[in-house]
Amino acid sequence: MSVLTIIAFPLLIIFIAIVAVSLFLHFVPLGLWISAMAAGVSVGIVNLIGMRLRRVVPTKIILPLIKANKAGLDVNVNQLEAHYLAGGDVDRVVDALIAAHRATMSLTFERACAIDLAGRDVLEAVQMSVNPKVIETPFISAVAQNGIELKVRARVTVRANIERLVGGAGEATVIARVGEGIVTSVGSATDHSQVLENPDKISKTVLNKGLDAGTAFEILSIDIADVDVGRNIGARLQTDQAEADKRIAQAKAEERRAMAVAREQEMQAYTQEMQAKVVEAQAEVPLAMAQALKEGNLGVMDYYNMSNVISDTKMRNAVAKAGLPPAATITTTPAQPPTDPSIEPQK
Repeated sequence: MSVLTIIAFPLLIIFIAIVAVSLFLHFVPLGLWISAMAAGVSVGIVNLIGMRLRRVVPTKIILPLIKANKAGLDVNVNQLEAHYLAGGDVDRVVDALIAAHRATMSLTFERACAIDLAGRDVLEAVQMSVNPKVIETPFISAVAQNGIELKVRARVTVRANIERLVGGAGEATVIARVGEGIVTSVGSATDHSQVLENPDKISKTVLNKGLDAGTAFEILSIDIADVDVGRNIGARLQTDQAEADKRIAQAKAEERRAMAVAREQEMQAYTQEMQAKVVEAQAEVPLAMAQALKEGNLGVMDYYNMSNVISDTKMRNAVAKAGLPPAATITTTPAQPPTDPSIEPQK
């Protein structure tokens, strides 16, 4: 054997040993097993290897199990591993159980897992049950019966209700219900000064409505933090209504004016039509007179007399239009009878 072979063979043995030890320590977390045994938690090597095969990180199971065991909780490895495989946060659940145990709250492991799997922070819920949380609402606009707007901001002190955390409504629902109660309370006041004098009436009215029903919280108190006077909504509505009434009246007046104009145009057309008929009738008068003279129904003297009357009427109309003095004399020429050879003068 050569020198190179003699040197390479031990190195190969060492490399294989290192790889084997690494694989063994990967599948068998020996340090974690020693920590569990030192903490008094009974966990077998086979269980740790099984966790690796089930793609469960042993650290996320053993360390919370050690905390639970030290806190005096009755939790086993299978429960924690099942919750981990379901997608839950094992460490958060154990911390919540420890906090509830220290606060003498009744919280079971199954309830804590259900709250965690529902998407809620179970540890925060336990802390909120011990230390209530204050929810501050935004400015809520409400209008009293006299039309004055009030802007109210409230602080709602709530405590988490562990029994209703699964399926219960959240903070947004509580804020919405409180806002609804504030609007109702202010709207029932006949004058906004009543609300300004006694803002505690809003708190009492809202609390008596039982707004925490169906929510994940229990409302402890509602305190009015600020009340500001806003706009005069009633006057603005009356102004808008008056403006709308004015526009309606203007529209109706415009409609009547248009109808009057149309009626005037119709009457003008009717007048022109009547004038045309008068002109047509006047054009037939000479023909009728000629026919009467021809048939002997009208004498020459009658015609002259009628012509004189017509001329006198025209003269009077001309005097009236020109404004001539009464002393002025206007001579008129007697009208000549119509010349028709077939008509003989009447004797």
